[in-house]
Amino acid sequence: MSDINLRPLGDRVVVEPLDEEQTTASGIVLPETAKEKPQRGKILATGPGARDKDGNIVPLDVKEGDVVLFAKYAGTEFKLGSNRNLLVMRESDLLAIVE
Repeated sequence: MSDINLRPLGDRVVVEPLDEEQTTASGIVLPETAKEKPQRGKILATGPGARDKDGNIVPLDVKEGDVVLFAKYAGTEFKLGSNRNLLVMRESDLLAIVE
């Protein structure tokens, strides 16, 4: 069970972006403005799934705890607490599960 108080609707998921390396191979520390947006994250919560044309729920392919790749500008970003940035996105915005 996740430590957040959110329950996504439909086929949406809550993702916590995972920070990438902050230094270059030669040891240069990158400032915040030069860093790429993360494209990897951990699933913190999932919705029940999308409905098909008959109204049946189609379960999601991902579950809480999965590490996923997503499109660079996917989802809606929001802050939880004072320093925790999260994303809410549709399952279709996810590109792969990292195994």
